[in-house]
Amino acid sequence: MTKKWYVLHTYSGYENKVKKNLETRIETMGLENNVFGIEIPTEMVTEIKEGGRRVESEKKVFPGYVLVRMELDDRSWAAVRNTPGVTGFVGADGNPAPLTREEYNKIMGRTGKAKGDKKSVVSSSLEVGQSIKVVSGPLAEFDGVVSEVSPDAGKVKVMVSIFGRETPVELSFDQVAKI
Repeated sequence: MTKKWYVLHTYSGYENKVKKNLETRIETMGLENNVFGIEIPTEMVTEIKEGGRRVESEKKVFPGYVLVRMELDDRSWAAVRNTPGVTGFVGADGNPAPLTREEYNKIMGRTGKAKGDKKSVVSSSLEVGQSIKVVSGPLAEFDGVVSEVSPDAGKVKVMVSIFGRETPVELSFDQVAKI
């Protein structure tokens, strides 16, 4: 039999509890040779709060799902399936479908765990049309209006009035604050 990654569906918010319960069940039922790994895909998110303050937190990439690496047989299937908080395996007609290596790498590459680097996503509550004040950089103290938000790049495009003309300026989230 081969070790494969499977996706478990859990009650949302119970992912850590399911992981702990699974680890305990594996140990007490002697399934160490059948279940090899349990992952909860997460990523670091940097949120820009009021006044440009950065707050880093870890967020689940897929709330309500846990990855389990195991050799699927009747005993391991029953042990995992009957773990408190687990609602079932992801697959067709109740049959667990293993992830391909590419799918696993894509999921774990997003979290940064596969490559060992810490990937960070920046989020902000800024919205198009919102009035802002530039708080740092050469345009500090200028007011403007958000015309575009790019969370992946951590940038915001702002229309700033310079010499009576509306000028588009690209700034990072920490260079602006809501008015």
